[in-house]
Amino acid sequence: MNTVQRIAKNTGVLLVSQIISYALGFFFIMYTSRYLGAEGFGILSFALAFTGIFGVVADLGLSTLTVREIARDKSLAGKYLGNIVVMKLILVVITFGLIALMINLLGYPIQTIWIVYLVALSVIFTSFTQMFYSIFQAYEKMEYQSIGQIINSALLLGGALFAINQGLSVVSFASIYFLASVFVLGYSFLVCVLKFVLLKLEYNWSFWKPTIKEALPFGLTGIYGMIYTYIDSVMLSLVNGNEVVGWYNAAYKLVLILLFIPGIINMAIFPSMSRFHISSEKSLRLIFEKYFKLMLIIGFPIGIGTTLLAERIILLIYGSEYAQSIIALQILIWSIVFTFTSASFVKLFESINRQIIITKVAGVCVLVNIVLNLLLIPKFSYVGASITKVMTDYFLLISIFIIAYKLSYGIKVKIVVGNILRVIVANLIMGAFIWYFRSFNLLVLLLLAILLYFGVLYIVGGFDKEDISFFKQIVKVSPSTTIRFRILSKLSKK
Repeated sequence: MNTVQRIAKNTGVLLVSQIISYALGFFFIMYTSRYLGAEGFGILSFALAFTGIFGVVADLGLSTLTVREIARDKSLAGKYLGNIVVMKLILVVITFGLIALMINLLGYPIQTIWIVYLVALSVIFTSFTQMFYSIFQAYEKMEYQSIGQIINSALLLGGALFAINQGLSVVSFASIYFLASVFVLGYSFLVCVLKFVLLKLEYNWSFWKPTIKEALPFGLTGIYGMIYTYIDSVMLSLVNGNEVVGWYNAAYKLVLILLFIPGIINMAIFPSMSRFHISSEKSLRLIFEKYFKLMLIIGFPIGIGTTLLAERIILLIYGSEYAQSIIALQILIWSIVFTFTSASFVKLFESINRQIIITKVAGVCVLVNIVLNLLLIPKFSYVGASITKVMTDYFLLISIFIIAYKLSYGIKVKIVVGNILRVIVANLIMGAFIWYFRSFNLLVLLLLAILLYFGVLYIVGGFDKEDISFFKQIVKVSPSTTIRFRILSKLSKK
């Protein structure tokens, strides 16, 4: 199967699964937040944030490293799986110990502590699941991961509906996370041993030491990422209480859902980028540049549209109890714009074995994030946390953009500026349309706005024939599709 075909198939499979998963997740959030109220939803959101920060310790970047190395040499699958599962057995004990120690030192109520314990267990089981997902990604068989994600989302929604029907407490909702993670781990384990490689536990210190050293930058990047993703919720809980955490997370979770877009492309495209670093530098650069342009085109209209329609979105999904979430959504959505734009640079550095760059930048971002939160949360509460999130993501984008140029991987300034100007023109016209017809049916308005945006973008030359061909291949699922992206096809054969 051709490289673009593999990317197209995997992206298509992941896209379909993510749409289903996030649709189920959307209803889970909506029903859960309405049933628990801002106070209960805030407690659950705090537990997810608190455990998420420590949960990265259970992996330390081993899953990402596994994808990269096995994608290059499939014969390493058994060795990596057997050794890393044993490593994780040690890491998860450390992880749960850290979570238990910190939540008790902070003096939270016993109910909150038990909720944190349950969510922590789900994080631990999910860490093992991610290990098996890494095997699926390395073999570029994303359909198995897709099924697992759908199962997880379906179990969460089903469990939430049952809990609501039975009038259960917030502790039961934490139990749902735990039970779903156990079931999905069982599924991923069976698929791995039946379809890919048998699990034979190994202890090989000569393998462990260099592997941990190589994976650590990925792990530190993940830790830093989780800190500046979730530290705001933890700080809001400590300073302002659970209700404010609920308001903030009502908006934040809608923003996080949108990360599935670069997420699925990352998983589909990363193995190919890793191989091209070895075999074809031109192909690597071409995929990177097209990925950057695609995220630029998608990210900005999401920012404009959400900002203008935030009130209708929040009230429709959560109800009037969450009216305070409107301003948070209007601010937070711009973190998505910057995250989308930086996604291609992150995967570029990881694929060329320069993940330490992302680690260092992420470390600085954590410091920036914590300092800004300490300054802004006491004064502006969740609005301050929202501003901090956007400023941190902007700082990350600018930093890696500059570093890419220094490493000769930068995209020509003339091309970048031209693309941005065309996207801005299309967004201004789309934004004016949304504002003028803002009272229309929301779904109809969104569909018309999307059509208008891409129509204007095409007219002003926002994408060319090569872009269209590449985008078509990204969303096509069938491996029998005739490849029309001639440049990449030719370069891939060199």
